[in-house]
Amino acid sequence: MKKINRVQLKQLVEATLFVAEKPVSKSRLKETTLANFAVSDKQLSAVIDELILDYQPRGIQLVEVASGYRFQSLDSLAPMLSTLWQESAPKYSRAMLETLALIAYRQPITRGEIEQVRGVAVSSNIIKTLTEREWIKTVGHKEVPGRPALYATTKVFLDYFSLKSLAELPSADQFEALANQGSDDTEVPSAVADRTNDKPEPESLPTNE
Repeated sequence: MKKINRVQLKQLVEATLFVAEKPVSKSRLKETTLANFAVSDKQLSAVIDELILDYQPRGIQLVEVASGYRFQSLDSLAPMLSTLWQESAPKYSRAMLETLALIAYRQPITRGEIEQVRGVAVSSNIIKTLTEREWIKTVGHKEVPGRPALYATTKVFLDYFSLKSLAELPSADQFEALANQGSDDTEVPSAVADRTNDKPEPESLPTNE
């Protein structure tokens, strides 16, 4: 294994995270760009922590999300940065946001259980849309007649909303307050633009998962 000094290690980690299309975990770093170098977990963690501090006062920050680390713009700059894109922020129906919220907060959960809580049927299009966006997935089947699918959120969902884990979700009370401010069609405000090929999308989830 080749040796690499701290300056070079920091440069390589920074460049990797900058050009990566998706968040990169420490293990992924060691399997790819650092594969030929002798770098301990302690060294890598120290360099990443240093980079996080380096970027704190800047318009671009290095943050940790569920899938690893990525660069993204400062949340407060989102309104100004959004002028770079002509498309308006996607709007999501209240029904979709409530469905997503229930899955996140009560996972694993069946479609029938979501309908019991909401008091109305869940459209197949809602489940299809959330699945296609890779925000939810089927994690099994409940052992009851019909064996309905059990749904849970994904790392893509956490990454999209800049969360490291489900523990960072807002409380149910916070969600209720936000949801009560919404309308039939809720526009989720964009909070960050990450360094991916995707265009920046809404970041805050005004729902009750």
